[in-house]
Amino acid sequence: MSKKLVLIGVAIVILALIAAVFYMKRGGVPVVQSPQVASFYKDAKKMEEAGDLMAARVAYQKLISDYPNSREVMDWQKRLEDLNIRLLFSPVVTPKSIEYEIKLGDSLDKISREYNTTTELIMKSNNLSSENIFPGKKIKVWDAPFSIVVDKSQNILILKSGEEVFKAYTVATGLNNSTPVGTFKIIEKIMNPPWYKPGGGMVPAGSRQNILGTRWLGLDKEGYGIHGTTDPQSLGKQATAGCVRMLNAEVEQLYSIVPKGTEVTIVD
Repeated sequence: MSKKLVLIGVAIVILALIAAVFYMKRGGVPVVQSPQVASFYKDAKKMEEAGDLMAARVAYQKLISDYPNSREVMDWQKRLEDLNIRLLFSPVVTPKSIEYEIKLGDSLDKISREYNTTTELIMKSNNLSSENIFPGKKIKVWDAPFSIVVDKSQNILILKSGEEVFKAYTVATGLNNSTPVGTFKIIEKIMNPPWYKPGGGMVPAGSRQNILGTRWLGLDKEGYGIHGTTDPQSLGKQATAGCVRMLNAEVEQLYSIVPKGTEVTIVD
């Protein structure tokens, strides 16, 4: 897919989300919820509460598709995204994952590289407490590429699976529009990274002065990346020296999902 088509698709998704939020903030006359919509929503929540996550996901997708002007659409979208993550981290085999039978000589690292996923995701998806695996055991492996889009104007990061908005996160971007625009790749991943201050000196992981938080996903543009924070109040603003800043818990989630090589598109 060309870069132009990616940007057009992203723009459509973002504009739809912005329009819904703007409409609600303006306090316009809301679309009246029909009994049918209320019934569908009730059914979707029952499926979710009963643990039938796949059926609930389909139900929320249908609600969003059939009733895009509903005042509840943002809530449905959030519930859908939460279900996406719950399913991703569960043993349930979904259309974008496979059941893989471990072979002699396999390791989680080898399997993750073969399917362009992460060891962390395989472990979370299969409730594995260690990397020790045995031939003949069947495990769930995610089998579809992820990509990331960062919209600086809205300070949001969108995790995409194909053209689907899989999960959206509120982030901070660069002060004075300093976050670079373009298409990049993640080339470095570091847990609990030290921070090397521009003026010299190293701040160790865990220090309140370490602005990188608990994870670093470095881009193929030197000095720039996606990382955690010690200043969660800055999220939703242009506040960084140019990097993309996330809540620690959320960057840890993202870190476990996306492998090196994941495409990151940053737009104004």
